[in-house]
Amino acid sequence: MAVIKYASGEIICKIVYYGAGRSGKTTNIKYLYSRIPNKRKTDMISLATKEDRTLFFDFLPVELGNFKGFKARLQIYTVPGQVIYDSTRKLVLKGADGVVFVVDSQRDRFEDNKWSWDNMFENLEDNNIKIDDLPIVLEYNKRDLEDITPIEELEEQLNHGKYPSLSSTATQGIGVIKVFKTIGIAVLKKVKENLGE
Repeated sequence: MAVIKYASGEIICKIVYYGAGRSGKTTNIKYLYSRIPNKRKTDMISLATKEDRTLFFDFLPVELGNFKGFKARLQIYTVPGQVIYDSTRKLVLKGADGVVFVVDSQRDRFEDNKWSWDNMFENLEDNNIKIDDLPIVLEYNKRDLEDITPIEELEEQLNHGKYPSLSSTATQGIGVIKVFKTIGIAVLKKVKENLGE
């Protein structure tokens, strides 16, 4: 749930990019970071292994300016995708106000996506996050590659048409901003509801 600091007039929301290893979570974050004006961001913290895979998380606070009399800030995280880092994924997911689930569209990665999708819901439940109240957006990434799963199949097998979904090619920045705006608007709408407006 968003942290509302009445004394300082600040709202802090947490968005987590979740998905299987090498699905494009960190690529999304790096592209977003490159596109946000310097005056609206702080330094990005990235902890990675020698294989250039996210080991813990990336953290990117983004200043959004004034929102309903409060200074709104989004804190953007990614989780490690590897199975062995489940406790870290669970910890990073704690307190999330919104989630972008990044899907690797390659056909041979479908089972990894499915496992990570199910794992996300398990970790949300373990963190006592009300899933029905949580904004979730699916990002079907790597749409430029060959032998990819059709969108219709991904929708049927993962999403069941329940959550907003968008296509992307994060390495080229295609769709990344649109996904971020979609989750950002959904999160701020939920904050507005919680403020009683």
